[in-house]
Amino acid sequence: MDLAASDATQVLAAGPGTVSFAGTLFGQGVVVVSHGLLRTSYEPVTPSVHVGDVVTAGAPIGTLDPGHCASAPCLHWGLLTGHGHGVRYYDPLLLLGFAHLRLEPVRPPPG
Repeated sequence: MDLAASDATQVLAAGPGTVSFAGTLFGQGVVVVSHGLLRTSYEPVTPSVHVGDVVTAGAPIGTLDPGHCASAPCLHWGLLTGHGHGVRYYDPLLLLGFAHLRLEPVRPPPG
């Protein structure tokens, strides 16, 4: 989800958790906060936190960098579970009660 913001806006953690990534991926600053089975991601962000830092809801985690959206500065906010090939992405508005969960079809494994 892309959220409109101004350059250099302070980015805040959506909920309490532990920073599991704070660095650069594919040329963009990224912060990931683990909240148990869920993780929230924030980009493009210059991190002000480090891996292992414990954050509270609303705690500053970095500063918004320009470049994600072509028309205006914006924060890409993600919600995911799993790892590797098992990663599942969800609408982060679920965390705020503004989205409806869509069930994915169950497919048998190939082969």
